[in-house]
Amino acid sequence: MVLEIKEIDETRAPLLDHLIELRARLMRSVLALAIGFGVCLYFADTILGFLIQPLKDAFPEGEGQLIFTKLPELFFVDLKVALFAGFMVSFPIIANQLWAFVAPGLYAKEKKAFLPFLIATPVLFLGGASLAYFVVMPTAFRFFLGFGGIAGGLNVEALPAAGEYLNLVMQFILAFGMTFLLPVLLMLLHRAGIVSRAQLAGARRYVIVGVVALAAIVTPPDPGSQLILAVPLLLLFEGSLLLMRFQEGKLDKVEGEGEASDEESDLTGSVEPGE
Repeated sequence: MVLEIKEIDETRAPLLDHLIELRARLMRSVLALAIGFGVCLYFADTILGFLIQPLKDAFPEGEGQLIFTKLPELFFVDLKVALFAGFMVSFPIIANQLWAFVAPGLYAKEKKAFLPFLIATPVLFLGGASLAYFVVMPTAFRFFLGFGGIAGGLNVEALPAAGEYLNLVMQFILAFGMTFLLPVLLMLLHRAGIVSRAQLAGARRYVIVGVVALAAIVTPPDPGSQLILAVPLLLLFEGSLLLMRFQEGKLDKVEGEGEASDEESDLTGSVEPGE
């Protein structure tokens, strides 16, 4: 009985150490988010002006306005803008804390395997968000504003509310940023042995249907933005297949060299010294 208690005590200490380290890293992440939120709240008007620019460009010169229909709406818009921008600014620190917690439990080969994915994740997310901001949102906003005009002798014009517009912008940026992480997900599944390149290539037609359906769900109901999201995702999917082929070829080469060295060592070991 004493031995059992001793074994529990021995396994409890490392677990407590891990929990203490996890708490410390979570506190650092929350602190980084809080600092980022505070700084971005100070510049909330500037950040909101940057997010409004695609809508401003979609309106004719000198026209267009952004309204708020509830008294506290603009205040909560500033808070959302600060929280959204603060998370973007503090994400590198949060990701670094997460990696620092997980990395000690990985072998050197596993660290080298995960490092490209850690680098590719923010790059792909930024690429998707940039595509949404510079290409998709101006195109979609011009499409929506094109429905204004005269109806029944009355002037029909767009008066977007600040809160609704911010939600739409965040939907665009997050949708495009997250969906652009498709290659990272596929490469991780391939590296883990869950899926193979042949399986993905054989399911290409289903992937196309799924990508089109995903684009229809995460984007507003206009064909332009859906097409702009679907085409890059399909290109990223095909690019992932090419990377998988390169990765498989590299692994086959390493395995071939390993088998050749084993055969050479067996032949060397089979020869007697006197011969």
